[in-house]
Amino acid sequence: MDSPLTELKGVGPELAKKYAVLGLRTVADLIDYFPRRYDDYSVLTPIAQLHPGQVTIEAEIKQITGRYVRRGMHITEAVASDASASVRLVWFNQPYRATAMKTGQPYYISGVFALKRQRFSITNPTTELASDFPVNTARIIPIYRETKGLNSRQIRAALAQVLGRMRRLPETLPEWLVAEQRLMSRAETLETIHFPASSDKLDEARRRLGFEEVFELTLASLMNKYELQTEHAPAVPFEAKVAKEFVHHLPFALTDAQRKVIWQIYKDMERTQPMNRLVEGDVGSGKTVVAAMAAVMVLHQGKQVALMAPTELLARQHAETMQRLLEPLGFGNSVGLLVGGMTPAQKASAHADTKAGRIRCLIGTQALIQDAVDMHELELVIVDEQHRFGVEQRKKLTAKAGHLPHMLNLTATPIPRSLALTLYGELDVSILDEKPVGRLPIITEIISPNSTDALYAKIDAELEVGRQMFVVCPLITESATLDVNSAEKIYEKLSKTTFKHRRVGLLHGKMKAAEKNDIMQQFVDHKLDILVSTTVIEVGVDVPNATIMLIEGAERFGLAQTHQLRGRVGRGEHQGYCYLLMSDSSAPSPRLRALERSQDGFKLAELDLDMRGPGAIYGTMQHGQLDLRIAKLTDVKLIASARQAAQEFIDRHEKLVQYKQLSHRVAKLRAVTNLN
Repeated sequence: MDSPLTELKGVGPELAKKYAVLGLRTVADLIDYFPRRYDDYSVLTPIAQLHPGQVTIEAEIKQITGRYVRRGMHITEAVASDASASVRLVWFNQPYRATAMKTGQPYYISGVFALKRQRFSITNPTTELASDFPVNTARIIPIYRETKGLNSRQIRAALAQVLGRMRRLPETLPEWLVAEQRLMSRAETLETIHFPASSDKLDEARRRLGFEEVFELTLASLMNKYELQTEHAPAVPFEAKVAKEFVHHLPFALTDAQRKVIWQIYKDMERTQPMNRLVEGDVGSGKTVVAAMAAVMVLHQGKQVALMAPTELLARQHAETMQRLLEPLGFGNSVGLLVGGMTPAQKASAHADTKAGRIRCLIGTQALIQDAVDMHELELVIVDEQHRFGVEQRKKLTAKAGHLPHMLNLTATPIPRSLALTLYGELDVSILDEKPVGRLPIITEIISPNSTDALYAKIDAELEVGRQMFVVCPLITESATLDVNSAEKIYEKLSKTTFKHRRVGLLHGKMKAAEKNDIMQQFVDHKLDILVSTTVIEVGVDVPNATIMLIEGAERFGLAQTHQLRGRVGRGEHQGYCYLLMSDSSAPSPRLRALERSQDGFKLAELDLDMRGPGAIYGTMQHGQLDLRIAKLTDVKLIASARQAAQEFIDRHEKLVQYKQLSHRVAKLRAVTNLN
């Protein structure tokens, strides 16, 4: 299984490089590379009974010729016959066909039968000699994600060579579990996913793989949870007077959801077991205030708090907000910042102040977990939108404190309940599902390209009174294959023509960190009126003066992602607007219509899950280690049975080390799901 692909017939060093582009280097990688879809050519039809559409025939080639026509195009034509009739076959630019195919021998021929130039024919069919085990015809054909110079036919040919090894693969799940759940064996499952004998068998194989995915994920999650229960953390007593004083100085009223969530956090921190709570709050639901209320109770005890954010800009903004919120209680001066962009002298000063206890609320990026940071009084860690904050970081923080601190994780990505249970089984989940009082709903409109002039006039009137606009594009630069506007192209257009009288900036992921921070800071300081960007602003800073979000090629963004982008505007006292500009004038998709109708991130997340089926748990913009390739998170029955089986595995005191592959997968998943 660890053999390199170059050991296979037909895979030389150059083709191996193409496989490597897809992440395939060994036989094991190849077997684990699942098809993205299937074409069903399994039904053999007599030629006399053919109807337009995908067809497969078993026939002999009676005659075959090739010729060049205009502009160097080559056409190969053949006549295929069976006992019932004959049919014309046509290939374009495949000159080898004329010599490769032998007359008088039976072939399986699969392709699309259609009327072209007043004649019925099968165009560009796939052919192979008739046999007991066809690979490319006369069956359900797997179609894989391809790359230039490597197609599905070549991938199928390589897989056919390792079929013997596939059939000898050992079981990865306990025998009792396979029997109890009536699962297909691991070996048969993998053969079926690549070479399905029937659609029923394919469904069975998909069920087995989907079950295994959720089972592994849940087992990793439960093991994290039980391990956490053995840890000790110092209790943080609840002081009603401190909480009341904090609330008294707020310039706004807390929502009922905020009150409920902060009470859950206070109850958690009073225990001597480490808190491990995830706060899900829709964009603009007031998560930072909840974090500050948690922090103030720890600071009142003379202990330390660390708040980690994914970007320098967001860390700086959190530091300003926390300082403002904690100032009335006398803790403003104890807030410190530590980010990569600071000078060595500034970092040294922050390190010294933290060690001496002058900084008791340290806010920063991954810089917080560096060895130089001495937080021996650390009792609360708050992590904002940092899903990769895993086991290694946890160990480093534990080492600083000498024990496991209380953990509070914040996310602005609403996660459907079915997904939260599967992915975050070891976390207690709190939900902020109310917007602050007085926050205006964002007006969302779908815009056709024909209406851009009227839209730009409306936007300019808003900019004229001092407001600002984000413009988000799906690509950084122009693409030869995708007909969508890039950030660079839109920046050129807006800065030199449409809005040449405005200050326009450009921001994208290929810029250096310092450059990105500088551009974003200019926008925050209102030195720019318009910021053209890619989705790097999705998890972004708070710019209360930004009231317009214009999304170019809106149909190319995911539902949850677009909702996140929309949440970047309308965060101040002024009305927010989100314009979903389509690439063409076709009818808007159900996804765009849903965004136009609803502002509820949790409802949209459920809808997004239904529309996407299996796929990226965190979305394409974040890491893919938790992607579900087969399981559908809407399959409640499968999820329930897999979760129950994971609990039973633990209750039976099964030894994970007995199952080598399962143990490896669970260890990997524990590392990426573990947010404590």
